[in-house]
Amino acid sequence: MTVMDRFDLTGRTALVTGATRGLGRAFAQALAEAGADIIVHARDADAAERTRQELEALGTTAHVALGDLLTREGVEGVVAQALEAAGRIDVLVNNAGACIHRPALEVTPDEWSHVIDTNLTALWNVTQVVGKDMVERGDGVIVNVGSISGQIVNRPQMQPAYNASKAAVHQLTKSLAVEWAPHGVRVNAIAPGYIKTDMSPVDEPQFQRYWIEDAPQRRYATPDELGPAMVLLASDASSFMSGTVLVVDGGYTLH
Repeated sequence: MTVMDRFDLTGRTALVTGATRGLGRAFAQALAEAGADIIVHARDADAAERTRQELEALGTTAHVALGDLLTREGVEGVVAQALEAAGRIDVLVNNAGACIHRPALEVTPDEWSHVIDTNLTALWNVTQVVGKDMVERGDGVIVNVGSISGQIVNRPQMQPAYNASKAAVHQLTKSLAVEWAPHGVRVNAIAPGYIKTDMSPVDEPQFQRYWIEDAPQRRYATPDELGPAMVLLASDASSFMSGTVLVVDGGYTLH
């Protein structure tokens, strides 16, 4: 097996949550380009179908699994759709997320719950449901989408719920990596820095000083720049990596 062969995902199926825009869409495309079949999770049927067609244009097979991940029943329904369509899930990418910029004293109970439920509890439920099958099978890869916000406190915007949720995702990644390693299941996370997406308004002038000028590379990234890192974590190229939080941030967290 050559070095490049280890990145090949041909014959594997990846479920990507929140796959119709931003990082999720870029992750799905990267995995498809590496040869994986993709299960597109979304809540919007039209957006999911557009993404499915884009992926199939790359020469892969793509399926759609619709549903809300905020309830256990919703998660079980999404996973059932995925398994019915594809037969198995070899790679799980927990990408779906939410962020609310609000100073701590202004965060409402509903806002706190929404961010924690989306970024942590939904991720936990999907991982537990899919992970059960992986553990029983003795094989599987899980990649959680964390954030540099799990390691630092972003500024000038305050986002305590988001920061707490992503720190928890990083620690959960490590916990599951230890527990499931004997069962042949690897669990890693990717921690992006400032990426140009709908969730991260990198072009707004008030953020330039802190988000861009403080970064050693003095720029933000585009979603496609994270694709190769996702392929690394999803493939046999990272066969001896588990419990790793791979930071992709242009050096931002080093200052």
